[in-house]
Amino acid sequence: SAPGPDGSEGIEARLRRGLRSLGLPEDAAPSMARYAALLEERNAVMDLTAVTGEAEIASLHFLDSAAVLTAGIPLSERSLIDVGSGAGFPGIPLRLIDPTIRLSLLDARRKRVEFLDEVCAALDLDDVIRIHGRAEELGASGGPYRETFDGAVSRAVASMPILAELCLPLVRTGGVFLAMKSVHCGDELEQARPAIGILGGEIERIWDYPVPDTEVVHRLIAIRKVCPTPDAYPRPFARMKKRPLGGTVRR
Repeated sequence: SAPGPDGSEGIEARLRRGLRSLGLPEDAAPSMARYAALLEERNAVMDLTAVTGEAEIASLHFLDSAAVLTAGIPLSERSLIDVGSGAGFPGIPLRLIDPTIRLSLLDARRKRVEFLDEVCAALDLDDVIRIHGRAEELGASGGPYRETFDGAVSRAVASMPILAELCLPLVRTGGVFLAMKSVHCGDELEQARPAIGILGGEIERIWDYPVPDTEVVHRLIAIRKVCPTPDAYPRPFARMKKRPLGGTVRR
C-alpha cells in the first residue's frame, strides 16, 4: 500500500512487518489491506468496530488475530467456528494466513453477517461459511452445529463462564476452544473453571503474547474438549447471564 500523505508507513507495509515479526508468511498482507479499507468504509455507517485508523486496525485487529497461529495449537486443515465474529475477527485473518482452515463465521446480528458476506466476496473466500444465528441455539442438544467443529475461537464476546457455555457445545470431543482475552482475566478464568469442567472441557494452555507494534499484551486460553457436553447445556442466554454456570447468581 502507498505511504500516508505525511510519509507514514502504509497499512500493507505495516501488516507485512507485523506478520514477519510473528514468524508468519506475509502473502496475506494485500488481502488484509483490502479488508481494512472495506472495514473503514463500512464502519462509518455500520458501527462495526471502535478501533479506527490504519495503525490501530493493523495491530489490534489483524496482528492480534494472526498471533493465534503462533500459539502452537494446530488449526491447519481443521474446521473452525468464530463465535460472535462481528466484523470478522479473528476468523478471517486466520483464514487468509492459512487457507487450509475450514472456517465458519457466526454472528447474531444480520447486518454484521451481511458485512461478512461482502468481505468474503471481495476477498474470494467463497468457501467460508457465514451463519446468522445464536450459538446457544445452534449448539443446543439436537442443534445443527452441536459438537461438529474441530475448534471454536472467540474474542471479547462475554465473560469466561458464559463464553465457555456458548462455545464448548459446538466443539467435538478432542477439539479445542480458544478464548482471546485480556491478561487481567485471572479472576474471570477462576470463576469459569467449574463451568469448563461441567461442559466437558479442560484448560490445556494459558498463553500471554504481545501484540506487534503496541504495548498491549493479550491472553489466549486453550480449552481441550475431553468429553461430550451434557444435553442440558447450553442453556438460554438469559439464564446464562442470570446464573453463570458454576458461578454466582447475578441479580
